Amino acid sequence: MEKRAGNPAPALKDQSIWAEAVRGVTPLRGRLAATPLPPLPAVPPPDAGSSLAPAHPPPIERFAGIDRANAERLKRGLHPIEARLDLHGRTQAEAHRELVDFIETSYRGGRRCVLVITGRGLGPDGPGVLKSAVPRWLSEAGVRRRILAVAAAQPRHGGAGALYLLLRRQR
Repeated sequence: MEKRAGNPAPALKDQSIWAEAVRGVTPLRGRLAATPLPPLPAVPPPDAGSSLAPAHPPPIERFAGIDRANAERLKRGLHPIEARLDLHGRTQAEAHRELVDFIETSYRGGRRCVLVITGRGLGPDGPGVLKSAVPRWLSEAGVRRRILAVAAAQPRHGGAGALYLLLRRQR
């Protein structure tokens, strides 16, 4: 397995949050106090162009509104796919607009399971722009209210370069 160089900033943030959380805690009798982790190297401040992407994109798999059986069916690609959106070759602005329109149209059309193809976009700088942006866009308030669950697609439907969306029923 290839090890990728990660951004140490999130780990540094987590470390400071943990230190704050356990600041007033005393160890149990007979136990030694935990030794602090070694400090992480300093991270240069992000440039102006990177302010568009948060440090942690939202998790891809979200199943808060469905039962375990439906979540498993979605993850395994067993729900019939009623519509597909392929975002290959789109700019971020075009892809965002098309994604929002596609979800709204699918929702209004009564579709339940749709497939969004972002492409893997693997390059020397990590995952592709759209692959990273789509999960963030799915978390936007206007879009999120239409989506019940999200899962990475099975290889036969695009694998790491695609997402299943289970849409809410229209009320």
